[in-house]
Amino acid sequence: MEFHFNKDTLSDFTANIHREWAITNGIGGYAGSSVLGAHNRTHQGYLIASYHPPVERYMVFSKTNETIEQADTTWDLTTGQYAGEPISRTVVSGEDVPEEYKRSDTVNVESDFVPRRPVYRTGNQFLADFCYDGNVHFTYQMGELTIRKTIFMVQGHNKTVILYDVDNAGGEATLSVTPLFNFRDHSGSSTPETLQFDTQKIESEDPRKLNGVLLYPKNQPDEYYVWLSGSPCDIRDNDSLYDVDMQFQTEVDNEVSGLDCNYTPYQLCFSIPAHGNCRHAIICETGKKEELTADLGNLERDVLAHADLYYAESVKFYNHLLEKAQYSDDDFANTLVLASNQFLAKRQSTGLMTVLAGLPWFTDWGRDTMIAFTGLTLCTKRFQEAADILKTFSMYVHHGMVPNMFPDNGAEPMYNTVDASLWYFYAVERFLTYTGTEEAKRYIQKEIYPALKEIIAAYKNGTDFSIYMDRDYLIHAGSGTDQVTWMDVRVGDWVVTPRHGKPVEISALWYNALRVMEDLATQFGDGNDAKTYGELAQHVRESFCREFWYEEGGYLYDVVDGEEKDASLRPNQIYAVSLPYTMLSEEQAASVVKVVQDQLVAGPGIRSLAPSHKDYHPIYLGSLPKRDAAYHQGTAWGFLMGGFLSAYMKVNHHSPEAAQKAMDFLEPVKEHLTENCVGSICEIFDGDAPHLGRGCYAQAWSVGEVLRSYTEDIKPYLK
Repeated sequence: MEFHFNKDTLSDFTANIHREWAITNGIGGYAGSSVLGAHNRTHQGYLIASYHPPVERYMVFSKTNETIEQADTTWDLTTGQYAGEPISRTVVSGEDVPEEYKRSDTVNVESDFVPRRPVYRTGNQFLADFCYDGNVHFTYQMGELTIRKTIFMVQGHNKTVILYDVDNAGGEATLSVTPLFNFRDHSGSSTPETLQFDTQKIESEDPRKLNGVLLYPKNQPDEYYVWLSGSPCDIRDNDSLYDVDMQFQTEVDNEVSGLDCNYTPYQLCFSIPAHGNCRHAIICETGKKEELTADLGNLERDVLAHADLYYAESVKFYNHLLEKAQYSDDDFANTLVLASNQFLAKRQSTGLMTVLAGLPWFTDWGRDTMIAFTGLTLCTKRFQEAADILKTFSMYVHHGMVPNMFPDNGAEPMYNTVDASLWYFYAVERFLTYTGTEEAKRYIQKEIYPALKEIIAAYKNGTDFSIYMDRDYLIHAGSGTDQVTWMDVRVGDWVVTPRHGKPVEISALWYNALRVMEDLATQFGDGNDAKTYGELAQHVRESFCREFWYEEGGYLYDVVDGEEKDASLRPNQIYAVSLPYTMLSEEQAASVVKVVQDQLVAGPGIRSLAPSHKDYHPIYLGSLPKRDAAYHQGTAWGFLMGGFLSAYMKVNHHSPEAAQKAMDFLEPVKEHLTENCVGSICEIFDGDAPHLGRGCYAQAWSVGEVLRSYTEDIKPYLK
């Protein structure tokens, strides 16, 4: 499974700066950039380390810039976007807006934001190939020299490795590598004033042994060091200590300056012999000083040998994931298996696995975890990780609620969600269905079932955020400025999508949860509880069918609140069809799917609001208030495609013809795998064509739900 981009594609800077890649280390750390080698957003670099896994993430190693010298010729392979002069207001409001800004509406006279004209360093002109296969490979071609630069992370460690494989058909040459260091929160930015280090250069007398740089960042509270080591090389002082005004185009699109500064004290110079090939390596890692002193004290580490070992382990790791998932030569499924791994990380506070909601900035969110759970762990046959995730969230149930979010700053979890706890029942039901063992059943009974009973009791009797079962047995949620469904944007006191009352998907999930509990109680010998849950579920069914069906539209109301019923056409109703236990008649379910198909399907995602609605926003772009106004008001979401496809296959009785049609719906998703984050699926898309990817460039529930619906509901029924 490989993705390649050739020279013709890579030579166009502005058309490809939004094509990105990402790799992770399994503890919350990650690396990423564009296929060109230039960074595109604040959250990109070669080593973003997690100091309290999977949170407290710091950019410590931005990238490397390479230069080749051979005889009288110098090739600068540096690729980047830098900020030039400000673009004047008169130009911004006129017809001469630079081409790179014309694809957005962010440059306008209403905005206070004044962009700076980009200046490009175009080392991408020497790029012959970019390849992503779980790891990342750039191949440069200059005259008689070919250099393959491989970037990967070491699983379980805040450590990134760069390998250089050089084929030289000409005379002797030198590869000069400039490491760009940083030390900042991964959402922040640096300046020369904030970026101060104590720096130590270490060189071994034995050319086979350690050479490198130890840096202590002065702007951090703990004794964290950054250590970069290289295979045999000369370490030379650089002409400039700082690389300034690196500009990130995605941030500019979002109407912020998008600038950063990096620390560049040294160059590492590697010899390239004439008429032959060679290999060099750089390893960058970070941690407490005592964690690094073993290597520094005796200078015994052979950097290249270690790098080769790490690379072999990386390839073995990805191959193992594919073998475990057992999708043979299905490239689409295998691509999503590798993408799924990027969101799984160990949580230090529990010692168990958790799910990061999206790259590059989200942490572990309860709602996202439970929705993505089946695709990420069960469809990939990672059953132990699945059990860990269920246990992680059971440990944090509070007032009958699963956490909505574990913050990135180590604070206490937040519980402002009504649906995460209800999706938890779905995850448990799927876990038992996929594992199918007595051991799994005993695990759920002992470790998870008590938390499930606590949740049902809390929702029935009432808990935080105005969550309670009303007299009609449906769940009420939210009041005031609370936003407790997944459509949760609030700007100050402006509640963008107020859904207080009884949202349709919450009632669907509530019914599903009660039926799951009825089944579990029966299996666990709790006959009285099983009867109670079953009777309650029947009451919910009767009320739901009476209150939510919108006869005129042939679909479901989005929210019911007393006599008020919101007929806005939204995708939330699809779960009243797709969940394992549902309440609609076959005719009603088919009508819901048809309406969603006709009005909400939008390329790789499903619109959050119908285009005919007065509040529909087709493009998600610009300043934060502009984006928030569109987030759930027309923006298409990748994860909703999973629920839609399952519902589509369900109402069409999983026929081979329906499976083939479902594959047509997946074609835009397949195309998208090469358009934003290579091999993964974005969080959101513009509601209007061409449905450009936005938000997080890789989202857990987007990947998980597409993989789940494809492998559960489509693949088994294809002719």
